[in-house]
Amino acid sequence: MAYDDPAPNAKSELPYNTAAEAAILGAILFDNNAYHRVSELLISTDFYNPAHAEIYEVIAKFVPNGKMADGVTLHDDFAKRGKLEAIGGAAYLAELLDHAAFGPEIVDYAHIVRDLAIRRELIDIGSVMVTHAAHPEEDMPGSQQIEAAEKKLGALAMRGSARGGFKTFGQAVTESIESATAAFQRDGKIAGISTGLLDLDGKLGGLHNSDLLILAGRPSMGKTSLATNIAYNVAAAYKAAQNEQGQRVLEDGGIVGFYSLEMSCEQLATRILAERSGIQSHRIRQGDLERHEYDKLRDAAAELESLPLYIDDTGGISISQLSARARRQKRSHGLDLIIIDYLQLITGSGAKSAQGRVQEVSEITMGLKALAKELNVPVIALSQLSRQVEQRDDKRPQLSDLRESGSIEQDADAVLFVFRESYYLERQEPDDAGEKFAEWQERMERLRNIAEVIVSKQRHGPIGKVELHFDPNVTKFSDLERRYNADDY
Repeated sequence: MAYDDPAPNAKSELPYNTAAEAAILGAILFDNNAYHRVSELLISTDFYNPAHAEIYEVIAKFVPNGKMADGVTLHDDFAKRGKLEAIGGAAYLAELLDHAAFGPEIVDYAHIVRDLAIRRELIDIGSVMVTHAAHPEEDMPGSQQIEAAEKKLGALAMRGSARGGFKTFGQAVTESIESATAAFQRDGKIAGISTGLLDLDGKLGGLHNSDLLILAGRPSMGKTSLATNIAYNVAAAYKAAQNEQGQRVLEDGGIVGFYSLEMSCEQLATRILAERSGIQSHRIRQGDLERHEYDKLRDAAAELESLPLYIDDTGGISISQLSARARRQKRSHGLDLIIIDYLQLITGSGAKSAQGRVQEVSEITMGLKALAKELNVPVIALSQLSRQVEQRDDKRPQLSDLRESGSIEQDADAVLFVFRESYYLERQEPDDAGEKFAEWQERMERLRNIAEVIVSKQRHGPIGKVELHFDPNVTKFSDLERRYNADDY
């Protein structure tokens, strides 16, 4: 069989380059060290010619195990398995040496072979999509077909990118120094994306790529408000440039994907409008506005229209659907931060759901952590707390208060609790106007607009408490030292 013959019964319209395949195999048979130059790029199924795929598969078994892979050893292996004639016999193994590449071009050939393999896989995925759409399988609606196709395309996109693997410690140290240098040169001395809240940045060092952060609290504590504040701050600060390769390089802020599983897109937008305009959200919804307030609202809306903030308010979304949509967003528009409101509204796979809620949540948190690493972005997932908080005198949340806390606490890189003592104190107002009322009033005045963000777990830094100013009228968090700055409202 000649090296440039297509496989029997192959579709001639499929793209391939068997000459490049032969050059790679010949180079490896001549010098097994050449295998290590292409092994990160190629797998056996990347070869279009079945004989080439068989030969590379044997090479991939021999070389990493310290066994010589040449014409003699391959001849012996194929002969023992009765496959020598199928690959063209001893003559073809010798012929491959005549077409060997002997320079750096072997890596170029490997890129060509991989690219053509990806193109063939795209054709195959498209064909399967057409077939399933025209003749749908039983119990497989169109939405599931889309999800299956997106999963295949996502896997192919990862296959098309450079593979991961071991890095030398020197490479790891270089990346660490680059991160420290960026933090040193940046205002605020943070390595990650700024939340827009200086005190919180000081505690967290910003939002770090590949981290899963859990933001939890009891109802009415303001966790959704804090999440929307961070989303706005990050999107408003977005600034990027292009490097010499034409790739987007993030300089400040980021593109935000907000999955609002509880509130509608319109409700979320109203909250952000209220925060930016200083007009209470319930008055915006009711249209209870003066003329100057309407003008202020219109100006705020015009400012927000161009924000790189994308909202998905689909309810009951599964972890696989959420991941697929995040990958699509990353490919189509870019994505630097994911926020999910909230974790308990995500569903798992049917198999895990049947094993119980704890197993389902474990699958979800593992999936979110894997997504953060895959897309190399921080993921903030909001979470509810169990009612046991309400049974204690000190109602500050603890890690054990997280619902299904085992997997959440384990998979999270940081766990933050939002707590407003004034919320509980307000409901303890004494009936009489005596000494107790005066003490209550004094304490209430001191705590009225104070919110605590309690960092109970952090892999990369200290735990502790950050106090923020909270304006309940417009659900806005800000740094305490800037709470009376008119520019903030």
